[in-house]
Amino acid sequence: MTMMSRNPDAIARLIRDAQRIAICSHINPDGDTLGCATAIRIALLRMGKEPFLFCDGKVPDQLAFLPGIDEMRIPTGDEAPFDLMLAVDVSDIRRLGCCDQLIPKSRHTAQIDHHPTNPLFMEENSVDGDAPAACILIREQIAALGIEIDRDMSICLYTGISTDTGNFAFASTNAECFQIMSELMGKDLPLAKLNRILFRERAKPQVLLMGRALNSLQYYENGQIAAMKLTLRDFEECEALSEHADTLVNFGLDTVGTRMAMLAREAQDGSIKFSLRAKEPDCVSDIAQSFGGGGHPQASGITLYGKLDETAGNVLDAMIRKLNG
Repeated sequence: MTMMSRNPDAIARLIRDAQRIAICSHINPDGDTLGCATAIRIALLRMGKEPFLFCDGKVPDQLAFLPGIDEMRIPTGDEAPFDLMLAVDVSDIRRLGCCDQLIPKSRHTAQIDHHPTNPLFMEENSVDGDAPAACILIREQIAALGIEIDRDMSICLYTGISTDTGNFAFASTNAECFQIMSELMGKDLPLAKLNRILFRERAKPQVLLMGRALNSLQYYENGQIAAMKLTLRDFEECEALSEHADTLVNFGLDTVGTRMAMLAREAQDGSIKFSLRAKEPDCVSDIAQSFGGGGHPQASGITLYGKLDETAGNVLDAMIRKLNG
């Protein structure tokens, strides 16, 4: 495992010396990576910098409220050189997708991340695998730049922290989360409205897809493992998008007595995407790593190629071995 260290001062020096700055989120973007990107963008604008948002993937409709998110672009290859490329919440270089083409176009590179498996792939790295969300580190980075938090930043930071802690319910949630939340509430954060959008409202296709996932639910090892599957046909018939499956795995883990949960789903590119979850003290990140994936101890992901039933069976076998090991 990589030695972790927060390094906001070194990244602050790179930012101060830069003018054109590319801010890159990870593929299949979620609330944390987009909250990071939009929050630091606001800080850079207030410093008189020229920030550019990039992501190899569609912004989920649910996160369209984030201030400045409409500036997000997929790299075309025609961009002018940058003084600095800053990756946020990107666990390894593969998670940049086509944004990796911006690395050779940038005079300096840096990253801010909270994944314990991060290999420190940039020139400067501020990485803390114990941080509950990358937005925790972004708040620290903004402070190192001497910028005050405003209402728009509070919306971005709340989005990242709340979504990556499961609405402050995951075992990773710590005192630092609530210290920052106290500050954000003082900036007129519209908490009730955002909480409803992020955690209670669901698009009709997502509700229909949830039904398909729950209908596929099977238990193993006397109910200690819950497994669900979704096919491309499920997505098509529900008129659902990939983003609509992002949190469905949690329904399996919510069962009393269940220790681990898996959701396997077919993707448009021919791959099989796996979401793995566990209740503390159980861990799924080592299972994910054994298949070339990664993530956090209680929340990890894998991408495999093959038949849905076969690949799901292989991952399930690994979960059973881990449970009984």
